[in-house]
Amino acid sequence: MIDFDQAVGWQALEERLAQTESARQRALIQNVIDHAKAEAVGDIDGLMRTLVPEPRYYFWSARGDTGPKGYDGVRAYYEAFVRSGAAILQSRKDRIAVDDRTIIHEGVISTLASWEIARNRGYAIPEERGHYLLHMRSVILWSFDDAGLAHGEDSYSVIMPDDFQQLADDELPQVYVDYLASLSTPV
Repeated sequence: MIDFDQAVGWQALEERLAQTESARQRALIQNVIDHAKAEAVGDIDGLMRTLVPEPRYYFWSARGDTGPKGYDGVRAYYEAFVRSGAAILQSRKDRIAVDDRTIIHEGVISTLASWEIARNRGYAIPEERGHYLLHMRSVILWSFDDAGLAHGEDSYSVIMPDDFQQLADDELPQVYVDYLASLSTPV
């Protein structure tokens, strides 16, 4: 079984929170922590509570912007994301920058996913079977309103088509096996 810990993403933010004195900045960091924790367990309502009423997501890649817009679009995106079998991720943060309106973090996001999801994202998956550990470099910018709710995410990601590892069934972490079982998707 591979070592895979979803908490590393919010632990880096919790470390930054502990070093931050500004009440406003602490509230923004806590919002992103709450968002990450809700995402890890597929809590759509919890995710939406961290956002403004009409959020806008911008997912920038070589294909341009593919992010959802508006409450209904963002909610539908997260519902599909959870149902797809791709919601188990680990977001290591190499850098975090915070001011009174913005949080920026940069690092490598690793995702556990089926071969279909991996291929659809642009990875050079060699065969139509199995599960993969995928890696991409990402910078995510969060902007916030006066109440401390996120306007959405602006993410800039680079997928390296060969940056993946096929996993044998006995290498799949329990969190992913449990997640697939909750979706009634066989391993």
